[in-house]
Amino acid sequence: MAPGQFRFERFSLDVRDRQLKRDDAPVELNARYLDALALLVREQGRLVSKDRFLEEVWRGVPVTDEALTQCVRTLRRQLGDDAGRPRFIETVPKHGYRFIAPVEWIDPEPATEGAAAAAPMRAPATGGLAWRRFGARGAAGMLGGGLAGVFIGLFYGFGAAPEPLQAGIGAASVLLVLVCLCLILGLIAGAGVGFGIAAAGFAPRRSWLWSLVGGAAGGLLTGAFGKLIGLDAFNLLFGHSPGAITGAAEGALIGGALGLGAWLASLVPGPARLVPSFAAGGLSGAAAGAVLPLLGGRLMGGSLDLLARQFPESRLSLDQIGAVFGEAGFGPVSQVVTGAIEGLLFGGWVVAAMMLARRLAPDR
Repeated sequence: MAPGQFRFERFSLDVRDRQLKRDDAPVELNARYLDALALLVREQGRLVSKDRFLEEVWRGVPVTDEALTQCVRTLRRQLGDDAGRPRFIETVPKHGYRFIAPVEWIDPEPATEGAAAAAPMRAPATGGLAWRRFGARGAAGMLGGGLAGVFIGLFYGFGAAPEPLQAGIGAASVLLVLVCLCLILGLIAGAGVGFGIAAAGFAPRRSWLWSLVGGAAGGLLTGAFGKLIGLDAFNLLFGHSPGAITGAAEGALIGGALGLGAWLASLVPGPARLVPSFAAGGLSGAAAGAVLPLLGGRLMGGSLDLLARQFPESRLSLDQIGAVFGEAGFGPVSQVVTGAIEGLLFGGWVVAAMMLARRLAPDR
């Protein structure tokens, strides 16, 4: 059994000292049951077969299936777990068991002569494995953002397409341009937020705060950079630019909301299920997207409307979307609703993609 310390929810398991604690209070377990728990925790997210329990915990001593069942039943009781709705130990019928709660692997730094050992650090925060996990999850966030961008582009493309066709530029052209634009922006925004959230994995302790801060920082930098490049491009091409397009503040709020959504998704029992992950990220993103227009911010819809009004020769118009909500133009109700839709799609796909990457490369 590999030495080390593990933390999950309110529990800490010290394999070296052979002790399980809940809120620093010892939890009583006999030696064999402690070995069984250490095996499950060490293989977090992966199936541990009955044969492996017999080989590594009972070490070849002949026992019945009831002995393993009793062991797991005792572990669940000491952890406050429920077999019907497991938070820690999931039964895989006829095969074995799986530990499904998020786990931090902690090891103290080696003590140096004349100095005490350094504070415990999470092992996953060091080494090539941590960097590969960071890259995989950040890249997954980028791809999720690109997929969300396609859906957002389709939404605005169908809603803002000119009708009837004018000057040879029709609905298909507007649709194609908006889908390509939103795809590129979605990839950029997804990369910023995704890598920001993934960077929280290097923190000494996993918490919602680090995830939120990482997402907000990534969104802020991406929003600021995107706005700077966009304004320079408009000034270069047209001699003036719409100054109130989406920028750093909007990126920070959306990114922070997605960081919180990703943390909530990581708490879902089981190996990173996509529907709950999409729901956690989507609802967090939708809330931020709806609040932003009320605070004076603009997402894609508000920015497109601003561009259309500052460039009257444009064929683009979002007035027809406003008409659906009984507004003469793309008014405040339209901005709140479309902001929530954008946040739902962006947050849902980014977080779901990152949780899929987490499922393929679990914390070890």
